[in-house]
Amino acid sequence: MATVLNKTPEQLFQERNQRILDATLLRIPDRVPVDLSFGYFPAKYAGITCEAAYYDYDKWLEATKKTVLDFEPDGVFYIQPFSPGKVLEYLAPRSQKWPGHGVPADHGHQAIEGEWMKADEWDAFFKDEADYLLRVYLPRVVETMEPFKNLPNLSTLGYGYRGAVVLGEALANPEIWQALEQLRKAGEESLKWRTKISEFNREIQKLGFPTNTAGAGGAPFDQISDNLRGMSGTMLDMFRQPDKILKANEMLLERTLARIAAMPQRTDNPTAFMALHRGSDGFMSLKQFEKFYWPGLKAVIIALVNKGIIPGIFFEGNWTARLEYLLEVPKGRVLGFFDSTDIFRAKEVLKGHMCIRGNVPGSLLSAGSIQEVKDYCKKLIDVVGKDGGLIVCPRVVPDVAKPENLHAMIDFTKEYGVYR
Repeated sequence: MATVLNKTPEQLFQERNQRILDATLLRIPDRVPVDLSFGYFPAKYAGITCEAAYYDYDKWLEATKKTVLDFEPDGVFYIQPFSPGKVLEYLAPRSQKWPGHGVPADHGHQAIEGEWMKADEWDAFFKDEADYLLRVYLPRVVETMEPFKNLPNLSTLGYGYRGAVVLGEALANPEIWQALEQLRKAGEESLKWRTKISEFNREIQKLGFPTNTAGAGGAPFDQISDNLRGMSGTMLDMFRQPDKILKANEMLLERTLARIAAMPQRTDNPTAFMALHRGSDGFMSLKQFEKFYWPGLKAVIIALVNKGIIPGIFFEGNWTARLEYLLEVPKGRVLGFFDSTDIFRAKEVLKGHMCIRGNVPGSLLSAGSIQEVKDYCKKLIDVVGKDGGLIVCPRVVPDVAKPENLHAMIDFTKEYGVYR
């Protein structure tokens, strides 16, 4: 394998990883690091369809490898992994469309939001969460599981062998039997690919590029809004039944903190990714943010930091009015990835407290000129990169970026962003 300046992939990995870590921990690296999440860009770049990310593991891996090697960022924050499309076909989820199935084969996946949990179902959820998920929630989210709505409440089966008879009679329903067979096939397909899927990131690391390999949960409020009540339902609940939201927040937070507590203590400063969806300026007032969103998120961040893990947080949307809250998290132990937040204001507020990752606009990378990309990166480096604490990357995954503009962002940052 060809090397850069005669360095081995192992040496390059250590050099790049240290550069990113130094910036994250608010040390002064040799230069401003540049990393990115390529998303589905490898499909466009390698001349294949996005569908390969779901149906052709080898082709998707080779396209990703080619892209990373040709562009040579310091790190790849997130890799669009291989996700077996057959598993999704067996399940028929109503909450997602994927290339060739609901969206064109050359288009990325799409999350479908729904009010999967109704406003009057909170009490059923709290009373018996497992029963609610099995007989109400999952049959709505996963088409294959729709027959499960006819199962008896497991807590009412009774004692002795009669309970087994009642359950057996329910399972004898041909529709439920067929659903179980589809679930079995989905499980077998998932197990078939599990080893190779877990190897995907390591294949990129072997080339000499650090990747983020762990998830970190996120804000309890987002779990409710993303997966249960949907955006509109959750927002209405904040006004109509706020006690339900707060109770669910507490329950989900307790569960998340228990999971974090069970993690091993780390000394190697790994970064764990989390995305925040509904806490930005456009979704709720600061008063609501303080009541429903920030307490749970802050507790999760601090718990991760106490485990020696660096939360790499994607602050989706505009967080400009919320920047001061971020001063409450541990200094130099959080990586803030900012979307449409005023990144220059973020530098003013968070200088010396949090490393800032961002935020070259996707529109600029897709429709701008090479010089416009360079000009934006220069301003980022001059202002946000002053005295360290900056990692340059796109604002969003550059699925449809011009290759020459991505090269300009990466190459200019390497050349200009040197600390002298």
